[in-house]
Amino acid sequence: MAARSRGLCRALPASPCRAWRQAHSAAGGRLKPEYDAVVIGAGHNGLVAAAYLQRLGVNTVVFERRHVVGGAAVTEEIIPGFKFSRASYLLSLLRPQIYTDLELKKHGLRLHLRNPYSFTPILEEGPGGTVPRSLLLGTDMAENQKQIAQFSRKDAQAFPRYEAFMNRLAAAIDPLLDAAPVDVAAFRHGSLLQRLKALSTLKPLLQAGLILGAQLPQYYQVLTAPITKVLDQWFESEPLKATLATDAVIGAMTSPHTPGSGYVLLHHVMGGLEGTPGAWGYVQGGMGALSDAIASSATAHGASIFTEKTVAKVQVGSGGRVQGVVLQDGAEVRSKVVLSNASPQSTFLKLTPQEWLPEAFIKTVSQLDTQSPVTKINVAVDRLPSFLAAPNTPSGRPQPHHQCSIHLNCEDTLLLHRAFEDAVDGLPSHRPLIELCIPSSLDPTLAPPGCHVVSLFTQYTPYTLAGGKVWDEQERNAYADKVFDCIEAYAPGFRRSVVGRDILTPPDLERIFGLPGGNIFHCAMSLDQLYFARPMPLHSSYRSPLQGLYLCGSGAHPGGGVMGAAGRNAAHVVFRDLRSM
Repeated sequence: MAARSRGLCRALPASPCRAWRQAHSAAGGRLKPEYDAVVIGAGHNGLVAAAYLQRLGVNTVVFERRHVVGGAAVTEEIIPGFKFSRASYLLSLLRPQIYTDLELKKHGLRLHLRNPYSFTPILEEGPGGTVPRSLLLGTDMAENQKQIAQFSRKDAQAFPRYEAFMNRLAAAIDPLLDAAPVDVAAFRHGSLLQRLKALSTLKPLLQAGLILGAQLPQYYQVLTAPITKVLDQWFESEPLKATLATDAVIGAMTSPHTPGSGYVLLHHVMGGLEGTPGAWGYVQGGMGALSDAIASSATAHGASIFTEKTVAKVQVGSGGRVQGVVLQDGAEVRSKVVLSNASPQSTFLKLTPQEWLPEAFIKTVSQLDTQSPVTKINVAVDRLPSFLAAPNTPSGRPQPHHQCSIHLNCEDTLLLHRAFEDAVDGLPSHRPLIELCIPSSLDPTLAPPGCHVVSLFTQYTPYTLAGGKVWDEQERNAYADKVFDCIEAYAPGFRRSVVGRDILTPPDLERIFGLPGGNIFHCAMSLDQLYFARPMPLHSSYRSPLQGLYLCGSGAHPGGGVMGAAGRNAAHVVFRDLRSM
């Protein structure tokens, strides 16, 4: 929901998303009555699936409910002159083969890599009026050690070993992201040939075990233990542990004390950009420019993409096989297969006729954990925040820390846990975890001269508030004011710099972007909903109980984040199935 704004800055030209709509409004051409494949939803995974299928010779159409492609990876000009990555806001996890295969650079994708990448200011009074401490981390290990030594020399010595340890685990798991999980259903019910094919899916698992070797038990603990237990074995300084722990809870309704939170951390550290492992960056023009590049790649090979075309129902033939979709305007579009980039809940509980799905399957889908703690606040400001721990220069130009993920209320892991406990009680956190990013510090095209866009990814906010309260305008603004008060403590003057804001609570994220419960991963990235249990056991191969209907979004393996792996993997499964038909 957008709050009022004050027009202090000169407006800029039309946003990249608007430019894509103008240039590609007819990308779908005339709607045909039949295609080989229909993709429901033009989120980044749906676009990736369409691009791969079309390249493989499968005539594909994509239908998007909103006026813009990208799903949660969009750029929107909510406040005139300011272009926000309205939901997702950083890039790292995009699979490198997608970047190459779809020729995204050729189709306009430009990246701004961040170094340094993490800044944690400490809310403290420096002795004798000195500047408070902060923790700045980047790609220079020696500089990282110098920063960490402010808090603990022992931790500074341990940090390179910790990084090497985690990188080895990431390298072992990385191949698992690029293939369908082990097909348990084929092992149980398939023919001899299907069982032999399923055996081949064990190869990445065996390779992972070989890479981890004798340290497998220690790595198993990382995946299953609370991240606090893991970090306590490595470090003693709370600012470092809390900074690292943010990656274990970001986007998840979990505490650093929750078993299995270590996997979410791993999920966020196994990316990379342009050949640099672990790198995170901003997309020039906002995240919508990434979606536009994928869409451009798809349409260049003949795929059709229609916006403001809502799919109302998956159509099923009398033989119990998908035969297309029905749009909200009543148009029927036939196809051999349907891929849904929508969540499992929307796909199977709303779009698919229930009589064609087993009762047990429907029950399991309805019980998926979709809790989300996230409220995203997009802020337009007329100057950069000036932090007590790193004051701005007289010129007001961006400094290295401005390009980072700036972690506030992260002095220790107990703060994170208390913020989580508030949400469990149905209350927005009193001191919420705040990840503050300023993409315009590297990409000046996002805001008028001298102004900036600020992304606030905050938690914990429950979907349902205690005491019968609802997320109305008053509650939204009260929470946003609390977040601004927290920022003000670290960067006095922040409030006065605000031109306007856009507040998206969990119900808003659900309504606008179709994220169930506001969950950015479609369903929780907990151990019981990962790999061959994502979204549920026996249905992790992108196929569904209904022949010809597939999942290709974040609710399928390997889960959330802007990585495109679910779309790519699903496209290859669909293509193999089409060949065998």
